Amino acid sequence: MLELFKSGGFFMWPLLLCSILTLAIVLERFWTLRNNRVAPRSLLSDVLTRLREDRMTLDYIRTMQSQSGLSFIFAAGLLNSKHGRRAMKESIQEAANHVIHELERFMSTLGTIAAISPLIGLLGTVVGMIKVFNVLMEQGAGNTQLLAGGISEALITTAAGLVVAIPALVFHRYFVRRIDEVVVNMEQQSTKLIDVLNADGKE
Repeated sequence: MLELFKSGGFFMWPLLLCSILTLAIVLERFWTLRNNRVAPRSLLSDVLTRLREDRMTLDYIRTMQSQSGLSFIFAAGLLNSKHGRRAMKESIQEAANHVIHELERFMSTLGTIAAISPLIGLLGTVVGMIKVFNVLMEQGAGNTQLLAGGISEALITTAAGLVVAIPALVFHRYFVRRIDEVVVNMEQQSTKLIDVLNADGKE
């Protein structure tokens, strides 16, 4: 494997860096996008139970701000619930924008890696073929070792670029879909909370 890496030439190093970044981002996103970290299923029912039993305190709301993304949104709404539906909705939207920004962190980087890795591999291919043609021009077709080296570099970098890009693209699509589902879920639960706290219809 090491010899294969070396035979790929200089362009294997940026591809190696891209693969390490991809792995790090994928692991971090899987950890960050867990349900209990973003939108716990029982959170809304717990909040509504506390509201019905008049056990909703300022200290509890403060602790909610650091528990999960959805609890951060709920806390923003609860803190502004006395100012009417519109103020509550605006504060929830502002908090949601912050949470969504955190959910989408590193997505652009992962998408960029998926896009540039094949290009880096293609650049390595072009450089390898240039070496092949230089050998042909200078020494003819007799130096098979140099010819094989150039062709090997061209083929290996292309393959390596695709090996990095394909998983990066797959995981990028997966996480984008996952984030969309989480955002819709948080929006639905936030709307329910707003409706419960503003059942009288006051703005």
